[in-house]
Amino acid sequence: MATTTTVRKGGSWLLEETSVDDVFTPEKLTEEHRLIAQTTEEFVAHEVLPMLERLEAKDWGAARSLLRRCAELGLLGVNVPEEYGGVALDKVSSLIVSERIAPAASFAASFGAQANLCILPIALFGTPAQKQQYLPRLVSGELVGAYALSESGSGSDALAARTRATRGPDGDWRLTGEKMWITNGGFADVIIVFAKVDGEHFTAFIVEKSFPGVSAGKEEHKMGLHGSSTTPILLQEARVPAGNVLGEIGKGHKVALNTLNFGRFKLGGMSVGGCRTAIGDAVRYAAERRQFGQPIATFGAIKHKLGEMVARTYAMESVAYRTAGLIEAHVAASDGENGGAAQALEEYAIEASIIKVGGTEALNYVLDENVQIHGGNGFVKDYSAERYYRDARVNRIFEGTNEINRLLIPGMLVRRGLKGELPLVAAARALQDELLSIGASASAVRVDDRGPLEEEARIVAAFKKVALIVLGTAMQTYGQKLTDEQEVLGYTADILIDTFAAESAVLRARAAAGHDHAELHQAAATAFVHDAALRIEQAARSALAAMAEGDTLRTLLAALRRVLKPAPVNTVALRRRLADAVVAHGRYILG
Repeated sequence: MATTTTVRKGGSWLLEETSVDDVFTPEKLTEEHRLIAQTTEEFVAHEVLPMLERLEAKDWGAARSLLRRCAELGLLGVNVPEEYGGVALDKVSSLIVSERIAPAASFAASFGAQANLCILPIALFGTPAQKQQYLPRLVSGELVGAYALSESGSGSDALAARTRATRGPDGDWRLTGEKMWITNGGFADVIIVFAKVDGEHFTAFIVEKSFPGVSAGKEEHKMGLHGSSTTPILLQEARVPAGNVLGEIGKGHKVALNTLNFGRFKLGGMSVGGCRTAIGDAVRYAAERRQFGQPIATFGAIKHKLGEMVARTYAMESVAYRTAGLIEAHVAASDGENGGAAQALEEYAIEASIIKVGGTEALNYVLDENVQIHGGNGFVKDYSAERYYRDARVNRIFEGTNEINRLLIPGMLVRRGLKGELPLVAAARALQDELLSIGASASAVRVDDRGPLEEEARIVAAFKKVALIVLGTAMQTYGQKLTDEQEVLGYTADILIDTFAAESAVLRARAAAGHDHAELHQAAATAFVHDAALRIEQAARSALAAMAEGDTLRTLLAALRRVLKPAPVNTVALRRRLADAVVAHGRYILG
């Protein structure tokens, strides 16, 4: 299942041009990929959703049976070698499964805890003996998995965990502490637990619920995801065999961060799937609901909502598949072993955080507008819009809050630049010299001789310059203390997220020339880029005003104006075109 032929460094898209041919898109899916999508969709529609009431009644036997059914369909073993019972498919397949399981969010959480948070770390970091002991039974659904990182006092600051691990006289480990908000906690058999050896060395362990001293607390009463189990995990001198250390002592952060990177990537994909589902929900309702003698889908205000829902979904879908292609190319260029997968997940940590934040916030927008389109019906449980809305709220908290990920995106980029892994400093200095030169106005975006998406491609190039202006100013202003300036980092992250999403959408729309609905691809990409230009300008102005004043600020704002000059575009017409198309088909049709 080839994705892209070029291996690129994570974050390099900010400093380099990317060819259309080097980006993986949904339009490049193989027949095998499409069969996986169909299998997952049919499983959710015909087997999971009919069990929803049982799941929400805390029938964990039903959850177990559905996980075993996932195993029969090969969905639990997508990322597991065949020798351990898996099917060893590519990361695009993994993304597809997450995307298509999204309509059943409660079960999707249970599935994710099993496949992404328990199976994956054992597959990546387990010894051959650990893999043989646990993976076949997890992949078959015989055992249910969970992941225990968070604690009540160290949610986002996971490395500050207080759970302790000490060696007993028999050489086994004793774990003491309490883990919070553990998905599948009420019925999991195997849990990846993080603790500090001797209170100092952060380490991962494979812990079985049957071990002495391990128990689950009471089920949490949650806002949403009522059909998934969420409990504390209590460790009271829990006895864990000496051979159940996962990875190396003191290297638990490697296990945790790579698992989170993959979880963020998959959660972004799941969010895109949720957007697709909600768009179908919204357009069908809008076509049927009549007010003032006509369907509300004919009203401009509703078309605006539907068109914007499509444009944001298109951009985030483009990011998700582009990132899947990057990861798979990196894995394919390695020796093909699990080490290559771990390195790829670490390499594209920036992109994983981008799709996590961008995807979950696009889903938040889409689901909120879906409720609004449903009106009063969107606020009652008789309609699925209500369930979609409450189930999705936690996504901006899962896998590291969006606030934490906003700090990570520019933070990782700056660290890679300072280490020399990316020529970030040199690029920022070169741009500064360009803007100060006599011909600085040449850097402005041209508006003449516009071809299909040529203007949007030039605007994306301007976005990258804006990002470098803000990043370069921040590095010069704060130096090593930049990590303390969370507001500036947040604005910078927003610029980077919109830049990567805009470029991904434009590259995908260009690649879709000649495909079905090519004009809709162009409309979605164009609408997103021009809306992003307004957001990026505002974020850049706010960031620069926080870092400079007087003549310095005026100089920086003048540079911003020279760089960012998009021509006005009729986005009203673009959104109407997108809205009319999805209403006519009764669903999202661009992926």
